[in-house]
Amino acid sequence: MPDEINLTRRRFLSAGAMSIAAAELGLIGSAKAQFGKTTPGEGNFPSLEGATAWLNSQPLTAGALHGKVVFINFCTYSCINWLRSLPYVRAWDERYKDHGLVVIGVHTPEFGFEKNLDNVRRAVKGMRIDYAVAVDNNYAVWRAFNNEYWPALYFIDAQGHIRHHQFGEGDYGRSERIIQQMLTEAGVGDVSQESVSVDARGIEAAADLDNLRSPENYVGYARTENFASPGGATEDQPRVYTAPTRLRLNHWALSGNWTMGKQATALNKANGRIAYRFHARDLHIVMGAPKEKPVQFRVLVDGQPPNTSHGLDVDAKGNGTVFEPRLYQLIRQPPPIADRQFEIEFLGPGVETFAFTFG
Repeated sequence: MPDEINLTRRRFLSAGAMSIAAAELGLIGSAKAQFGKTTPGEGNFPSLEGATAWLNSQPLTAGALHGKVVFINFCTYSCINWLRSLPYVRAWDERYKDHGLVVIGVHTPEFGFEKNLDNVRRAVKGMRIDYAVAVDNNYAVWRAFNNEYWPALYFIDAQGHIRHHQFGEGDYGRSERIIQQMLTEAGVGDVSQESVSVDARGIEAAADLDNLRSPENYVGYARTENFASPGGATEDQPRVYTAPTRLRLNHWALSGNWTMGKQATALNKANGRIAYRFHARDLHIVMGAPKEKPVQFRVLVDGQPPNTSHGLDVDAKGNGTVFEPRLYQLIRQPPPIADRQFEIEFLGPGVETFAFTFG
């Protein structure tokens, strides 16, 4: 993935929580972000021709789509912010495709494993995505739109003009009204003016903003923050790490034999651990293991099995398995939400860890 592109995952929450998020968590990644901006025109439909592959569709072009209302959403399949917006995108596709709306996902990878077409194809199928997906491994479509964010939504009218964009989660009602307006302007009759109703569950459930005090954090040395193992990180070299007994909020540590790389941290020997002190309803890790050798793990919260606080990818005793590279939901705790110390122990070597995300 090209070094010249700013690939920091954009950790946006709902538009209504932007001021809180910016003040408390530092979630705004660029001063250039303009949320939910609507103008008579923000430029013409950029080219899609740089896509390296297409899923669920033959290759589509801006020219061939002239006369259609088009909705573009930039995604990368392990991004929690995009995953939480996906129920709305699916619902808009289902409701408006028979009225002429063309939904296109542009999958631009953040991590190396998201370039693997088999991984993307499996994720698209597992997430019940039926609309067209342009695989943008070379960032050509990303560049054409001058995009910087996951998720990023672009709304293009039948004349080929970008009429609206939304960066990050939230403002779904306004986005849907833009779709309805553009379809009506295109001469489509009988367009519902009601908003879709979604039942988002699991990983796709909206973040618990009232209890969210932990921002996303990467595990590779290039972009990690608050790493607390004594002696700090050793870049690209195997090393035995130790962890403090207690961590400060939003600090993390390794114990065991690990190699911290630029993008990911890999376990060299069995029984390595990661500890993280967090404050959120949900805790996820983006991680993977060799396909031929899945890695089992155990999770503890404040030194105990998670029980009713376990996530989708862990049982009540804290047991789980890493196999395909993706986002794993490890904790979804009931209230009251408080500072907790999370710990995960991997029972075998070979696992790669990329990022912690919260919700």
